[in-house]
Amino acid sequence: MIKILFLIRDLGQGGAEKVLVNLVNNMDPQKFDISVTALFGGGVNEQFLAPHIRFRSIWKHSFPGNSHLMKLLTPAQLHKLCVKEKYDIEVAYLEGPTARVISGCSHGDTVLISWIHTEFPDRKALSAPFRSEKEALSCYKVFHQTVCVSRRVSERFQALTQITQNVSVLYNTVESDKILALSQEELPSLSAVSCSKLIAVGTLKEVKGFDRLLRIIKRLVDEDYPLHLTLLGIGPLWDNLQQSITDLKLSQVVSMPGYDTNPYKYIRNSDLFVCSSHTEGFSTVATEALIVGTPVCTVEVSGMKEMLGEHNEYGIITGNTEDALYEGIRSLLDDPALLDHYARQASIRGKAFQTKETVSAVEAMFTSLASGDAYEPQEKN
Repeated sequence: MIKILFLIRDLGQGGAEKVLVNLVNNMDPQKFDISVTALFGGGVNEQFLAPHIRFRSIWKHSFPGNSHLMKLLTPAQLHKLCVKEKYDIEVAYLEGPTARVISGCSHGDTVLISWIHTEFPDRKALSAPFRSEKEALSCYKVFHQTVCVSRRVSERFQALTQITQNVSVLYNTVESDKILALSQEELPSLSAVSCSKLIAVGTLKEVKGFDRLLRIIKRLVDEDYPLHLTLLGIGPLWDNLQQSITDLKLSQVVSMPGYDTNPYKYIRNSDLFVCSSHTEGFSTVATEALIVGTPVCTVEVSGMKEMLGEHNEYGIITGNTEDALYEGIRSLLDDPALLDHYARQASIRGKAFQTKETVSAVEAMFTSLASGDAYEPQEKN
């Protein structure tokens, strides 16, 4: 049995956190002995870990100044603090602080894996959780394998670090059957809405671009488009977005239900899923929208062309500007037949992200690396 540790900052509401839970829950417990350690406990996704997954947190909750405190310790000191057992494989799941910890492993026969979910804009962003750019690069070079969640994330990581060997792409794991089942839960409040129903889902933070999405909704409302937007999630910009809704006089057309452990019922009961993010790795919620058959309109961020096709075969990809996203949404609202077309295409594409296939690809990597064989990933479609 292969003994694996996944280290993550926390198991909060984010997409990567949910993806990790999906992955470990579906890996073969007869072949893999899995532990998940969070630097900070209290995350909402902890409750969804399967009983056989061993979970612990280093600190009960996040606290102010934790990043500065961690930088006082070397990677080796952090590893000694955070990792109490010896593992065959240690995975830094999410870039940054966890990579710094795992890179401090002193066991020469332990395979170290870094899992990158973010398209870094520059070396400054890549190095932010480290003491310096030099330390960041030296830490990432320690890993035997780097996994990226999309081709664009991989290309950007390689360009910034000059690490080009043993870098592979593995897509996020979503529990497709569970998503489909949960999406059938009734949602009377949204089902009763008779106009075009748009939905956006994510942590309410600046990178998600929800402020520009609200401005787009304002433009469409002023042009007499009958619509309703559900903005699903919680986060640090909650008050700001609520104020924007008031200032833009959108209280009758925008609702913010907060966080829901079953976002799929909202997505299935909507006519269009919108991604307004400034950056993404490989959007978990866009994948979920495809699985439940909801059309996707997104700005161009990492992973979307892999998901929706180079030429908008399975959804609409616009330029990453407010005006471009406005035009994309409006084109679908103007053409119900086109919206129906992308609903059918979404259902077709959603079948490509079945749980079994994504988990099998990850298991194959772990098995290969643990045995000392050269890992040769399969080409992604």
